[in-house]
Amino acid sequence: MIKTLIVDDERLARAELKRLLSVHPQIEIVGEAASAAEARELLDQLQVDLVFLDIQMPEVSGLELAASLNSSLQFVFCTAFNSFALDAFALNALDYLVKPLDPSRLAKTLQRYRHDEQASTAPAPQENFLPDQHGLLLKFGEVNRIVRLNEISRFESIGNHTAVYSSFGKSYLHSSLSKIESRLDPQYFFKASRADIVRLDAIKQLEPGMASGTMLAILQDGSEIEVSRRQMQSLKQTFGTF
Repeated sequence: MIKTLIVDDERLARAELKRLLSVHPQIEIVGEAASAAEARELLDQLQVDLVFLDIQMPEVSGLELAASLNSSLQFVFCTAFNSFALDAFALNALDYLVKPLDPSRLAKTLQRYRHDEQASTAPAPQENFLPDQHGLLLKFGEVNRIVRLNEISRFESIGNHTAVYSSFGKSYLHSSLSKIESRLDPQYFFKASRADIVRLDAIKQLEPGMASGTMLAILQDGSEIEVSRRQMQSLKQTFGTF
């Protein structure tokens, strides 16, 4: 059984989530909380495996509560807004669900929980492994999709937004490139210029740029990223250490 706690300041939202979870026999709801303070009290008293957590709550937000939880505790954000996805996955959230919750999407989240529990007892893969296998919630048309970091080839700054390029196409985040950079492992991602961050293993070749002293990074999908003079030497050194 997956001992589950629901944290949401809206009673109707808690009731709806309980209804959706009731069809999953492996879920045992051990408690409900309407605030972060109530949630902390219950977590001290109960054995909990999984927490469903609203983000916008009075006094202490769901993000602040999640940041204070035991690192072994799995949690899923349930919110009416998709603008907190980057912060949510930076906290290693199991998933990020947008209200109104879709039953099939919820079922996939529970499958992911079981998969992660099984994977935690297995040896870590040594190939094609990124230290953070969580991803970002991105919108493609009418579809919200979880895109893993190892599926993202490039981040591009566009005004106050950031374009995200992946095998699923192009999407956008309401976040600055500098904020995204602070959450990425430099062992796998490289800031090519003020406007671009690329995944290193997405680079196929390097060629001279149009301007003197610059370089073009040619990605696996054929796109070309200009590497600034300042970053060019650093990129050469990075590949030179492999």
